[in-house]
Amino acid sequence: MTGHDDSTTAGAAAFSHADGSADAWRPIAATPNAEHGYRVRAARHPDPACGPKSRLNINTHTHSHPRRRGGHAVHRGGHPDASPWFRLLDRDRRLLSVLAEHKVLTTDQIAALEFTSTRRAQDRLRKLREMGMLFAFRESLYGGGTSQTRHALGYLGARLIAAQRAEKPPAPGAHALVLERLACSPTLAHRLGVNDFFCAPAAHRNPARHHHDTAYTDPVAGLTQWWSERQCADCFRLDLYSGETVGLRPDGYGCWEQRDRAVRFFLEYDTGTESLTTLTGKLAAYQRFPTDELGILLFSVHSSRRETALRAVLHRAVSGHHPDIAIATTARDHSHPDGPAGPVWALWTPHSDTLIQRLCLADLPERGPRLTHHTETGQPYN
Repeated sequence: MTGHDDSTTAGAAAFSHADGSADAWRPIAATPNAEHGYRVRAARHPDPACGPKSRLNINTHTHSHPRRRGGHAVHRGGHPDASPWFRLLDRDRRLLSVLAEHKVLTTDQIAALEFTSTRRAQDRLRKLREMGMLFAFRESLYGGGTSQTRHALGYLGARLIAAQRAEKPPAPGAHALVLERLACSPTLAHRLGVNDFFCAPAAHRNPARHHHDTAYTDPVAGLTQWWSERQCADCFRLDLYSGETVGLRPDGYGCWEQRDRAVRFFLEYDTGTESLTTLTGKLAAYQRFPTDELGILLFSVHSSRRETALRAVLHRAVSGHHPDIAIATTARDHSHPDGPAGPVWALWTPHSDTLIQRLCLADLPERGPRLTHHTETGQPYN
């Protein structure tokens, strides 16, 4: 999942516009709605000459009328308009839901989830940006050009998801601040890496691929669960009898189903910014938590050298006792057409830190509750 959508002048961040052009000198956090041709501004009194505006429109302003009733300001809002929701395809609604949970995806990642080609994804994403459903941004690269376009929920998309979930919609200014922080986050590369890890196996359940490819004889095979770090932190909490709370914060949690097997796993995605001692120090929380009853722990590191060092540190960390947890490791330079679903995983045992063989994701030990297979060919994720 690599590639670039566009190229622009080096040393500046670029934003996508509705017509596909790019503003190469606009700062990345200056105008998070620049691709729609508007800016989020503070509320103001309306022009009396203008008619009522929709509350689902980004330009709608909620204000207090200058007249008072009983000493309190009278709230005046526009007329609700849910028509944008009904102009969306089922594929668009799934995409908005995924972005609401996992925050940001690249064009190639979205194409792997819902489209048959990157070009088709680009065309549809451009229309969604024009509708105000998505927010797009890129990053300048050293030596020229830009990164692939990253996509997040636009303000209208966030409002529609909030309406679907019966939640309070975000304020325009607050949502703009969220997008600015996302675009400038120092952990953005890690978040994109984790999402890329899950998008590769999720592509096996791409509805567009199943519709066009008659060779798929097992529509159930693929990623049937994908939890974000936030959802994992909310769910994996255990109150001990001593009054202490043990919680897990993996980078993600998933389930791969194939050939009547369901392999549930916790993911620790390493980019090399943490020391191996810090990385293996997370084992303490996994060992105190009933991890072996919920899934296998997977370590994904960036290189084979890093993987070899990790397995040696794991061997020293357990100090000869058998941990109550199954562990497998992989290095991302072991490329395979099936990505993490392919034969790239090496089981780790406390008796030996050497690699014996590489297994497919479906061949790893089964842990966790045994649930009924998902028989639909959609993308359930959560």
